[in-house]
Amino acid sequence: MATNLSFLNKNCALHNNMARCIILFVLFIFSPVLFAQGDVGLTGIRTVVIDPGHGGKDPGCHGKHSNEKTVTLAIGLKVGQFIEEKYPNIKVIYTRKTDVFIELDERAQIANRNNADLFICIHANAGPEKAFGAETYVLGLHRTEAQRKIAERENSAIQFEEGSDTKYEKLSADAIIARQLQLSVFLNHSIEFATRIQDQFVRIGRSNRGVRQAGFLVLYKTTMPSVLIETGFLTNPEEENFLADSASQTKMAQSIFTAFEEYKAYYEVADQSTVSSTSNPIDYGLEENSITPEDVVFRVQIETSTESIPLDDPIFKGMPVWEYENNGLHKYTVGLYKKVDPANDLKKKMREKGYEHAFVVAFQNGNRINLDKAVKLTQD
Repeated sequence: MATNLSFLNKNCALHNNMARCIILFVLFIFSPVLFAQGDVGLTGIRTVVIDPGHGGKDPGCHGKHSNEKTVTLAIGLKVGQFIEEKYPNIKVIYTRKTDVFIELDERAQIANRNNADLFICIHANAGPEKAFGAETYVLGLHRTEAQRKIAERENSAIQFEEGSDTKYEKLSADAIIARQLQLSVFLNHSIEFATRIQDQFVRIGRSNRGVRQAGFLVLYKTTMPSVLIETGFLTNPEEENFLADSASQTKMAQSIFTAFEEYKAYYEVADQSTVSSTSNPIDYGLEENSITPEDVVFRVQIETSTESIPLDDPIFKGMPVWEYENNGLHKYTVGLYKKVDPANDLKKKMREKGYEHAFVVAFQNGNRINLDKAVKLTQD
């Protein structure tokens, strides 16, 4: 079994704790069962588990006239129907098809027992009355207080379970990081699918709250690519009316299904040795140590934020990202070239990957400089 030591070293450096890194290394090396399941891309997607959140005695969140368990079931059944009709050879399993309560652990175990290739968990959100938009989660450490609260609210379903105090371990940062290491082969796929879901939501006019990460118990327990979709805010009257409408539910389900089709195509051509690579891997150019401060270099900017974003955040899809600050903002780039043409090529690839506003930037002596000037300086 080949171990991804660069991934391990990155996490160890990030947390700067030798004892923790030793624990993670042991977990990483001695997880043969999990990594044996990582040989994807040869047989295609055969089994999909759809998990409509909540149910029965657990209604989830609610608005003025609808509740989460009803909305998620309606959308989940439609997603499954679309898959079954288009791909009769794919086995679709539902954690529930009626208004019944299913424990969080059992939802995950249904997927694990059936060796599912994909786990799709569907939820609806709650928040301030004016909160709106859809977001899709993968397993990870939350970056904001709002993300932590969402995970806590969805995890609170265990209050309806007997013996939950002994059934679930506390999701500490170490536990989540260790689990990410164990399931790193699946996390890349989860991010790919989540990104496609959000892209499809945008196409039907939904506000894009992005791909995010948090410590959801149901995602922590699964051993395959898994996402948790927050379809919208039932606490927002306008969003509630949308999510409770049958035609809108069909639109949301169709978007998830279209994302599934795109992901299926990606999954079935993925290089099983690297998982995150495709048959045409992206060339990110030079190594940092191959240039001098005086060199003029070109990068491709893909993201801007008012707050610092961890470089291993799902938004960056596992790419080598370089951060710089400018005008009080945190900006994120990929690639490093001494000529503008390969940077322009990378820009096109980044836009194809979903970074629609990617553009080329230039630097010298660690400072951003005018692009036209940079091009002139690098002309032979």
